[in-house]
Amino acid sequence: MSQKFVIIDGSSLVHRAFHALPMLRTADGLYTNAVYGFTTMLVKLLTEYKPDLVAVAFDKSRITFRTEAYQQYKGNRQATPGELSEQFPLVRELLQAFGITTLEEQGYEADDIIGTLSEKAAKTGYEVFIVTGDRDALQLIGPVTKVLLTRKGISEMEVIDVPALKEKYGLTPVQMIDMKGLMGDTSDNIPGVPGIGEKTALKLLAEFGSLENVLENTDKISGKKLQENIRQYTEQAILSKSLATIVRDMNIDFTPEIYGITPEKSKVRELFVKFEFKSLITRVDALFPENGEQETRSENITVIECFPPVIPANRSEVTAIYEEAKRLGKISCYPLASGHSPLAELVGLAITCADKTYFIAADSEGWDGIFDLLTDQHISLATYDAKKLYHICHTRGAVLQARIFDILIAAYLLEPTAATYPLDFLAKKYLGETRLLPTDDKHMKEKPEFACWASKVVGQLQAVIVSELADAGLDKLFEQIELPLVETLAAMEVTGIQVDRKCLKEMAVRIAAKIDQLIHEIYLLAGENFNVNSTKQLGVILFEKLKLPIIKKTKTGYSTDAEVLEKLAGQHPLIDKLLEYRMLTKLKSTYLDGLEVLIHPQTGRIHTSFNQMVTATGRLSSSEPNLQNIPVRSEMGRKIRELFVPGEGYQYLMSADYSQIELRILAHMAGDASLLEAFRHNQDIHTRTASEVFGVAMSAVTPELRSRAKAVNFGIVYGISDYGLSRDIGVSRKEAAHYIDSYFAKYQGVRRYIDDVVAGAHRDGYVTTLFGRRRQLPDINSSNFNQRSFAERTAMNTPIQGAAADIIKIAMNRVYSELTSKGLKSRLLLQVHDELVLEVTAGELDQVAELVKQAMEQAVELTVPLLAEVKVGHNWAEAK
Repeated sequence: MSQKFVIIDGSSLVHRAFHALPMLRTADGLYTNAVYGFTTMLVKLLTEYKPDLVAVAFDKSRITFRTEAYQQYKGNRQATPGELSEQFPLVRELLQAFGITTLEEQGYEADDIIGTLSEKAAKTGYEVFIVTGDRDALQLIGPVTKVLLTRKGISEMEVIDVPALKEKYGLTPVQMIDMKGLMGDTSDNIPGVPGIGEKTALKLLAEFGSLENVLENTDKISGKKLQENIRQYTEQAILSKSLATIVRDMNIDFTPEIYGITPEKSKVRELFVKFEFKSLITRVDALFPENGEQETRSENITVIECFPPVIPANRSEVTAIYEEAKRLGKISCYPLASGHSPLAELVGLAITCADKTYFIAADSEGWDGIFDLLTDQHISLATYDAKKLYHICHTRGAVLQARIFDILIAAYLLEPTAATYPLDFLAKKYLGETRLLPTDDKHMKEKPEFACWASKVVGQLQAVIVSELADAGLDKLFEQIELPLVETLAAMEVTGIQVDRKCLKEMAVRIAAKIDQLIHEIYLLAGENFNVNSTKQLGVILFEKLKLPIIKKTKTGYSTDAEVLEKLAGQHPLIDKLLEYRMLTKLKSTYLDGLEVLIHPQTGRIHTSFNQMVTATGRLSSSEPNLQNIPVRSEMGRKIRELFVPGEGYQYLMSADYSQIELRILAHMAGDASLLEAFRHNQDIHTRTASEVFGVAMSAVTPELRSRAKAVNFGIVYGISDYGLSRDIGVSRKEAAHYIDSYFAKYQGVRRYIDDVVAGAHRDGYVTTLFGRRRQLPDINSSNFNQRSFAERTAMNTPIQGAAADIIKIAMNRVYSELTSKGLKSRLLLQVHDELVLEVTAGELDQVAELVKQAMEQAVELTVPLLAEVKVGHNWAEAK
């Protein structure tokens, strides 16, 4: 098997990564989105292709032999943004750590280096893969040379060889140059022949074979205007082909040893830490499994070469730790657990007290003393992921009462847009220590020295992060909302929610039978059997056989997505059957089949996980299953909710839902007179808005006008554009723009508020909610219009969405606290956006309804009333 040589167009891919990814920035202010995108592509290439040789080519400067020949070559390119130019040295630094050779040459482009290297490598017998986002490289394809063309930014690569090129364009590689000579290239400012586009160029090359033959046979070309253009611009066509031709004979040494991969593993790890590439750092060992080098030290980063010794603790030592902890009033710990809620088991615990760290193993005699310590409310306990401790204590019949400081929650508040918050990353960021930890408790248990180090670091981090929270104005949010919420969520996860398993199975059987019936009816209406789930086969049936109007086409054929089918609804009975079929198959696969496997064998309930650190706005999410994603207003959603019922000993489910909380928050924050008046007089806000925007009396507002006004109201909250609104409500962009302008003319306070928020974001680089929750907006002053516009829309909606998230959290904590302190049996089960779901006994129904309504409506005092609607039923659908 021939060896592989991967040649990467560094300039092309770094540019594509920069424009494809949101603007990422480290805590130190270093822009890294282009570096991250390029690195993920590089890691993917090394993992999947396992090349023997790798080289990366870069452009040296804009001045090349092409600009000397044609001064306007690439003259339409904008100057490189500063946020991008500062990332090229970082990419080079990373490639050096990977041990990958980089090349650049004055007077030439990266394409020319790639062309020369690929030519020499192919002649030497290597299989060559050129990785680029530039289609110019397609001319370099040959018998052993392929181009990996990036698509969707840089996340996907299309492999193009000679047959694929022929199928795609009907051309040979060399004819790709001829095509550029004829049609030019606007991106490179290559002029070509005016009036010749891709279609005409392909037609001419199919007939005459090359640019030169086209020029020699101008009289045979159909169309006088085309003939005149070719004659007039002959020299320009020849110049264009010359500009488009990649050099393949530069004086570049091709000695295979130069292009071998010689990584410095510790340096790669160090740079991943520096750039905060949290998802990549754990892949270093897998990427470079052989490593005999010594870890090094670099400026401002301490690389610890050994972990602290493990001190095992028995019963007497645990007792001594507890006594010392009571004397000091504080400890830190790192728990290891197995299993999940509601039966999570503590299998190991590292605990740090008075500068000594101990490890209590699964078979230790000291567990009773540990639970005495965890349930002592006079002890301050710093930990990482406190919810795990709550679950562990519950399994042992204990209640975690120590005063908790959760490093994980604090890290989230300080950087809410991060994907994850590994403890080793936090140690590097705040303490300057570089250490890789295993990613799961199983491996931590096998090497308790990791857990001991983690426990010690947690204690050290606490003091630093307390200061960081205070400096950012996040200390009250942390202490009063987020920390109490950990216990609330842990209790909800332990409780779970009952599912009527019998009803679930019966519904699954009914739906399966209905799906089979629908498939049979679809076949009859189509006049033949076909794969209903095949977009291609369905497209043929709908648009070729049944002659239905084509709504949308993709590169692969007809589109049959939900948007297309909804637009075709009513035009043929087959469409309605298809829509019902898709709805039912989704219901069955996502919920009916999915819920069955998630019912806990011992509790008979589903125990979803509530994620406190996922969304940048502070909204909670849920997983396994995602109970926040059940369709709200569809029949499918109602059927699913019917499956959730009260458990044994309970008679009702209760649903308490905030009424238009985001618009009420907007009224409060904007101080808009019209909004304030509408809410204070309990008017229907969408009817009032329709009246204001469309200029009709409130009594004359039709359901359609109210629906449009509702889209405008919520669209304003989310910074919607005229295009987005036109798509949502089915009107022209001009009409949608008129609605938005009319809204702001009537609600001038909202306009001023939005303008002020965006201006503040440009000034400060972040926005905050009513409760101090902060969201950084690194792209707010970006030179990239799309990135800047997205950041501005985020600035508009984050304070409102974030405040709504904070208010429902306050309400949850109050409801949980009230139910617990009053010793009520009724309990909180779910939070779904602005709704709380409880399990209630008949005897407590009125008391709990009043308690919940009061807790929600008095969660915070706004200039408009907060309203919560409480309903009950024998299942969630009845209560909703």
